[in-house]
Amino acid sequence: MDAVVVACYVLLVTPTVVDSVTAGGWLPRALLAGVALALYFRRQYPVPVVAVIAAVEVAVTLLHPWGSNVSAGLWFSLYAVAVVHTRRFALVTLALVTAPLALLYFFAAVGPLERELPRSAASPEEFQLISSIAAGTSIALSNVIATGIGISVRQRREHEQEVAAWAAQAARLGSVNERNRIAREMHDVVAHSLTVMITLSDGAAVVVRKDPERAADVLAELSRTGRTALADMRRVLGVLRDDTAAGQAPREPLAAGDSLAKLLDGFRTAGLPVHYSHTGPALPEDAAFQLTVYRIVQESLTNVLRYGRALSRVDVLVVRDDSTVTIEVIDDGRGTAEGSAGTASPGSASLGTGTHGAGSLGSGQGLPGMKERAGIYGGTVEAGRAVNGGWRVRAVLQLNGNKGDE
Repeated sequence: MDAVVVACYVLLVTPTVVDSVTAGGWLPRALLAGVALALYFRRQYPVPVVAVIAAVEVAVTLLHPWGSNVSAGLWFSLYAVAVVHTRRFALVTLALVTAPLALLYFFAAVGPLERELPRSAASPEEFQLISSIAAGTSIALSNVIATGIGISVRQRREHEQEVAAWAAQAARLGSVNERNRIAREMHDVVAHSLTVMITLSDGAAVVVRKDPERAADVLAELSRTGRTALADMRRVLGVLRDDTAAGQAPREPLAAGDSLAKLLDGFRTAGLPVHYSHTGPALPEDAAFQLTVYRIVQESLTNVLRYGRALSRVDVLVVRDDSTVTIEVIDDGRGTAEGSAGTASPGSASLGTGTHGAGSLGSGQGLPGMKERAGIYGGTVEAGRAVNGGWRVRAVLQLNGNKGDE
């Protein structure tokens, strides 16, 4: 690129070189060669180069006022300054290096350069005045254009950098959101699976003495729950691998256990008397939305299993009315205030210590996690005592209220 610029400059000043050779002067040629050499360094030292070229251009003009090279070197050097420095700095530089050369031509209209100017037989003074003003004006305008192009290039590059920075920031925010999702998934997997597994293992120890066949079913469910939890955890933690690692886990919502039916069957095997009811159209195919419903039901039933006592019925109701989906989980059990310490809401006092000692597994993230999931779809979650004395969780989701990716 530097060679191209120098070549263009040489072409522009060739007529001046030819004129100086004809006139027998060597100094203009030497100065022009110095300008060409300086242009090689305009990128590394733009300010010193433009200062040197401005001084040389004045000297060449004094020696050869009407050469074709007038301010050509300044075009390239001013462009280089405007590309790497601020707009204000570029405009100040433009004014400082343009003024001496332009004023020289304006002064030449009545000054000591008169003997060098072309004459007109009709009116030499008028021709001299017009030519000098035109030359000074053209120098100023050409330098302004060169500086303007440099400023434009600088602004375009800055814009591209801003876009790249915005893209990088968006990627970082996406990574943060992904890790928030991972935290929610890990809580759901661990809280649900470990609670069910502990309940099943304790239950199997009791049942095996009375009903070995029933105990075998309970142990089989225990094994299935453990394998499912392990698979879920591997997939969730796989997202934490380095982005460049081979076989990176896809960043998409975890499958919602195929369906609510398998989830409910697992809780029934663990001993919960679950009754499921669905009213209205089926849930949408949106995997993230289905996962939200799945996790809310899962967390609610996990809390019932963990803290509920003297349960005879647990109702899971899913109602879809146009774009609104309502989820209710209601039990008729009772609990103690001590067991509520593991939950995140004051109302958790009604969820007593688990009958099998699983109450210590509470992490305090259950209700906040459900609220966060519901908030993604413009929804709300309420938890409190039910009319029958048990516990009730009610979540309302809006299909058109998605505020972000799951």
